Amino acid sequence: MANFKLTISDIKGKSMSKELKDSDANPLLGLELGHEADGAIVGLGGKLKLTGGSDKSGVPMRNDIHGSARKYILLTKGVGLQRAQTGQRVRKLMRGNTISEEIYQINCKFDGEFPVEAPVEEPTEETTEEKKE
Repeated sequence: MANFKLTISDIKGKSMSKELKDSDANPLLGLELGHEADGAIVGLGGKLKLTGGSDKSGVPMRNDIHGSARKYILLTKGVGLQRAQTGQRVRKLMRGNTISEEIYQINCKFDGEFPVEAPVEEPTEETTEEKKE
């Protein structure tokens, strides 16, 4: 049973989190980073582009590792390596670019804007006085 936490960003820079469980998460299984999924699985009209993610222990996904396995790779720069000095190489554990049941968080980019929710109108003194009259 797959459970995913999706972090979705729109073109304006706003982001939101959704949690998908069991049968709702099945359409994402087997997709690779860079592919698009239908936004209807999270209640949005449009496409979601998969940009990254991490597994249950926090190991990040990397676009240039094929499959869903965890591998130690030698990095000089890029995803999963911060503060590398010039010429420095570090062997780090990374996850492949295919979504499997071990993945916990998936980062997505939405191709539109999030729908605007109607603001909740709070009662003010003027509206309560009008009701009393």
